[in-house]
Amino acid sequence: MKPIDLRSDTVTLPSPAMREAMSRAPLGDDVYGEDPTVNQLQEICADLFGKEAALFVASGTMANQVALGVLTRPGDEVICDQGAHPVNFEGGAMPALWGIQPRTLRGDRGLLDPVEVEAAIRPENEHFPRSRVVEIENTHNRGGGSVYPLARVQAIAEVARRRGLDLYLDGARLMNAVVASGVPARDFAEGATLVSLCFSKGLGAPVGSILAGDRDRIRDARRLRKRLGGAMRQAGVLAAAALYALENNVARLAEDHENARMLSGALAALPGVDVPHPVETNLVFAAFRGRSAVDLVARLREAGVLANPEGSRPDLVRFVTHLDVSRDEVLEAARRVAETVAA
Repeated sequence: MKPIDLRSDTVTLPSPAMREAMSRAPLGDDVYGEDPTVNQLQEICADLFGKEAALFVASGTMANQVALGVLTRPGDEVICDQGAHPVNFEGGAMPALWGIQPRTLRGDRGLLDPVEVEAAIRPENEHFPRSRVVEIENTHNRGGGSVYPLARVQAIAEVARRRGLDLYLDGARLMNAVVASGVPARDFAEGATLVSLCFSKGLGAPVGSILAGDRDRIRDARRLRKRLGGAMRQAGVLAAAALYALENNVARLAEDHENARMLSGALAALPGVDVPHPVETNLVFAAFRGRSAVDLVARLREAGVLANPEGSRPDLVRFVTHLDVSRDEVLEAARRVAETVAA
């Protein structure tokens, strides 16, 4: 029985065509700024987001932490959703690396309210940390893959600009938001000081993220990338995969979204199963009432379906569709889940 892996879109493997592109990539030493494939990727991504410059980094976590390190000083505060990736899934990096702290708000499926953002900005007072950055995540992982409406992104950006804060857009799955909404990436990124995109999730590349912004901040980001050990040499092998992903794997994200909706409908039809979030992109959260998500995930593994406990509540399981799982496999996964729940 072939396992159907729905743990994350990070489990995707590079296709033969992507591997071919990697093998043919012109290479140089990126620490010297001489890798032509990395430089091409950075130029394309800067244009994609409407920014002056971009920097290729090893991971989404590195992109997030380099961005926050560039935009803050020790003792500063970052306003973000309580489920934000830098708060929950990056090993405590904000205080450990930069001496900064989060001021978390409870968003609607992870999406912040501009009025609440403004209310959370600290007044200037020696007793308080300085509010320096508003961080938003599009799509929002813990919001069930929720997509920020453009008008809300613009309103949050306006609050940040008017109050003298920077806006950082964690766009790990931003192309999912672009495909789901029809809003161009540069429109989502317009009001952000820095914006990132991960290539190793739904886009199917093996490694890497991009960080884009103005030239001065990207210059500072390059220094922090070095400090974190993220300056790579002949990185064009990896950048070639990212270029292939941008050229070939963006529009097809719509298939993942449709497969997620099909899976959601099948799970919601099962007795004792709720789908707490509307499915907008490729993430499906299912609550199995009265069951331990940890125990259920172990049983699903025995049945050939790989998923993860979501972690925010004890009965919630996360399923993620991606390019390495076909529609037939998604339907088969739903059948196996139904059998496991009924057993």
